[in-house]
Amino acid sequence: MDIKKNYHRFLLLWSGELVSAVGSGLTGFGLGVYVFRQTGSAADMALVSLLAFLPTLFLSVPAGVLADRYDRRLLMMLGDGLSAIGILYIFICMQTGGASLIQICTGVTISSVFSSLLEPSYRATVSDILDKEDYSKASGLVSLAGSARYLISPVLAGILLTAADIRLLLIMDMGTFILTVICTGVVRRGLESKAQEQKEAFFSLLREGWLAVTEKKGVLIIILLSSVMTCFMGAFQILAGPVILSFSDSATLGITETVCASGMLVSSLFLGIRGIRKNYVKILSLSLMTAGAAMAIFGLKENLILICLSGFLFFSMLPFANNCLDYLVRTNIEEQLQGRAWGLIGFLSQIGYVVAYSLSGLTADEIGSVFMIGVGRGSAAVIIISGIMLSIIAGVIYPIKSVRRLEKTEV
Repeated sequence: MDIKKNYHRFLLLWSGELVSAVGSGLTGFGLGVYVFRQTGSAADMALVSLLAFLPTLFLSVPAGVLADRYDRRLLMMLGDGLSAIGILYIFICMQTGGASLIQICTGVTISSVFSSLLEPSYRATVSDILDKEDYSKASGLVSLAGSARYLISPVLAGILLTAADIRLLLIMDMGTFILTVICTGVVRRGLESKAQEQKEAFFSLLREGWLAVTEKKGVLIIILLSSVMTCFMGAFQILAGPVILSFSDSATLGITETVCASGMLVSSLFLGIRGIRKNYVKILSLSLMTAGAAMAIFGLKENLILICLSGFLFFSMLPFANNCLDYLVRTNIEEQLQGRAWGLIGFLSQIGYVVAYSLSGLTADEIGSVFMIGVGRGSAAVIIISGIMLSIIAGVIYPIKSVRRLEKTEV
């Protein structure tokens, strides 16, 4: 295997996903501001995020099986390319007089259905291309690409929205799909598809993926704990916008989100260069405890400096947590099972987001109404409570022996 050449292939694939993340971030930011301005409701804003996320979550399991049965790079190309259909639908609605909440929800749902093909194939492709020694660095770069939707997209979208409307953001997002598909196609030409040899029945593959995830107690425990933690983190991601928009404008929101997300950039760059070599469980626990404390501070006051500092700290912890989770799981599951395993892991660990997206907006609206403090402070109250709970749950991880053993039982 040409290790250097394969790392270059990974970088090309990663570059395409970086561009795609920026485009998706533009649309996500623009639609969030558009809906909040139209309705003034955190619940409506959360509904759009829920429908953009829900199909990807529930389809991640069959998508993982497909990633082990068919050409992973082809699935990535189909997922990226066809997800543009939903964005195009919203754009057409905008062109004909403005998109309603129902039309926006329909468009993001369509886009999410096709995007579900991407994640398991992308993660499994990283294992196809790289050696184990490069996993930690690759995870840092993957986190960096994911951070682009929070780091680059908000400030760019905020600036663009002062000179144009959301339709420009939608056009730019659709344009990024083309480049992403090209990058994946180039990588595909240089790799043989291991998955094409797989002829087992769909449900047989699904069962094997389930056994791969559950055979080690430590893997299952951190996945289930991740689901609880994503519930609290999802509340923060949904409600940070209403907190800031309640006393500021979209341009300030974009700048503030970028400043906060720069914490993810700093951490991801560090991990991309140095990686993590030991103490994965301890770092996982400490990083999530710190993220929870940052959330609680974020909601204390309508003060942009305090919000930026605490938001920066929150985002700087996420790559460390993701890196440790990625390594502990990736090194404890056989390579040929990783597509279907990542599909199941994505489903189980992110159920918490469904709860957060379903309830956090409604809870914030209700608190703001009952206590007559407005939707902004209602959102802040939910963030504070979620941060405290995240820190408590994160502290439970390290003492669990079966989780600590994952660092010593690699496959």
